[in-house]
Amino acid sequence: MADNKEFFNRRLHSFLGVFPIGLFLMQHLVVNHFATYSPEAFNNAAHFMENLPLRILLEFGLIYIPLLFHAIYGIYIAFTAKSNLKRYGYFRNWMFMLQRVTGVLTLIFVVWHVWETRLAYAIYGTEINFDLMADILSSPFMFWFYIIGVISAVFHFANGLWSFCVTWGLTVTPKSQKFVTYVTLGVFVIFSYMGIASLISFAF
Repeated sequence: MADNKEFFNRRLHSFLGVFPIGLFLMQHLVVNHFATYSPEAFNNAAHFMENLPLRILLEFGLIYIPLLFHAIYGIYIAFTAKSNLKRYGYFRNWMFMLQRVTGVLTLIFVVWHVWETRLAYAIYGTEINFDLMADILSSPFMFWFYIIGVISAVFHFANGLWSFCVTWGLTVTPKSQKFVTYVTLGVFVIFSYMGIASLISFAF
């Protein structure tokens, strides 16, 4: 019974990391990328997202609740799973270790980012716009904190996408797993670039 429960939890953890959390991450990075065009372009995109029908229900149902489970169970995995890194040192063992490290870094980053933006909006009515992000990122420490946070989040998603394909039996053969490795590498590079370009636009 315990094995079946853990099997289900790991499947659910993997699924939620892609649907909807991973999709939200990509959508969020796309919206932020409008900052590379102009402050007005970003503000228009952000205001469009703010005015979606049933936004609060969507945020809790598709973001916060899945993210809470994914984070809690992810921490459990990070501190209980055993890596063969010292014994074997294979590429996938490195990815295994980095997945756990970036998971913790991403959690810290997301909690802080939500506090600075969503909770500030809910508590103080602080408008989420280009000027807010520019003010946050005017600090060199916060700028590099966000750079590390964004890269960690994108890596965690991209590598998690590979694990999702294996966990759900979508990639069974070594050839298919190697192909998905290249695909997820592309996802990491593209969305890391978008995230970093957005942060530079906000800060400079």
